[in-house]
Amino acid sequence: MIGQQHHESGAHFAFTDRWGGVSAAPYEQLNLGGAVGDDPASVRANRELAARQLGLDPAAVVWMNQVHGRDVAVVDGPWRDADIPCVDAVVTARRGLALAVLTADCTPVLLADPVAGIAGAAHAGRPGLVAGVVPAAVAAMTELGAEPSRILAYTGPAVCGRCYEVPEAMRAEVAGVVPEAWSTTSWSTPSVDVTAGVRAQLAAAGVRLREDSHICTRESADHFSYRRDRTTGRLASYVWLGDAPGPRPGGAVL
Repeated sequence: MIGQQHHESGAHFAFTDRWGGVSAAPYEQLNLGGAVGDDPASVRANRELAARQLGLDPAAVVWMNQVHGRDVAVVDGPWRDADIPCVDAVVTARRGLALAVLTADCTPVLLADPVAGIAGAAHAGRPGLVAGVVPAAVAAMTELGAEPSRILAYTGPAVCGRCYEVPEAMRAEVAGVVPEAWSTTSWSTPSVDVTAGVRAQLAAAGVRLREDSHICTRESADHFSYRRDRTTGRLASYVWLGDAPGPRPGGAVL
């Protein structure tokens, strides 16, 4: 199943859950991750199913080899499988090109400036949050002509601060870089709230138009969670821009 948000400006955001695909346990059903031990044929079938449901060409979706860093790639089309670089964010100025992020607890961050025609997607786990992958993605979009105050930002399903338990020293390390990520679990132990940290980084970068998922992947049986299950599939989050928005009477832009 895929949940979609269609903004009046022509920006599209989509988030999968774990159902409606062909993968067998423990990757059941809609696993979209190609590096978790699932049958490659099942992953390809699932990616095709998801793309078709979204009205996308499966061969025209940009995937990443995610490594928990802050590197950003500017793209104008998909890579061949053998050429996919190790990056944790991609940005594009090509309308209709879908950018995808794979997660199973990390925070997927989808970005779009429909006026400039610039889209971006970032994979923000705890290391990526500390490294600054989200500000790096916003900066790359800005270099292409995006305006942070116009960027629409969506964060998808991710492990919440009530569930992401970490050692006290790790919490202190993260909070030393992004104070807003400091958190405590529901059982009163140290934790990190990656999505809260991402929100703070977006605000600091000038991104004001933000929407957050309220789904915790560890708590939701409908979503993959590495922290809960260890061997599991991956969710996908997609962003793309449709045709340029037309002018309203008086010259205003939708």
